[in-house]
Amino acid sequence: MRLPDEADVPAQINIVPMIDVIFAILTFFIMSTLFLTRQEGLPVNLPQASTAKKATQPARVTLTVDKAGAIFLNKQPITLDKLEAGVKAKVKPEQPLMVVLNADEGVNHGKIVAVMDRVRRVKGASLAIATRRD
Repeated sequence: MRLPDEADVPAQINIVPMIDVIFAILTFFIMSTLFLTRQEGLPVNLPQASTAKKATQPARVTLTVDKAGAIFLNKQPITLDKLEAGVKAKVKPEQPLMVVLNADEGVNHGKIVAVMDRVRRVKGASLAIATRRD
């Protein structure tokens, strides 16, 4: 005697465990980003003072080196020899100066190092190198 063929049960994918794993990963990332925030102190109500100074943002100066190697300080051409004096003229007492270096990627490495060296000699000026996001 032959038994009747049983119908195959169609395969099913149970996605509930996958959803649980995704939520666990999401919770991990949310919790970890909360701990990455920088807190300078505890939250308190600060008193007022008439002599309090407002936090000053550093003054910004743009220093550009184009593909040909020409140097520009705030869109004004300047030579390497006069660069240090030009940056010194932009520095104000009691206010830091941020010099942002925009250099073409085709410029010789030695030229950029020479420009950075001149800027670093100036007291009160800090240097930042601009890049682009991909």
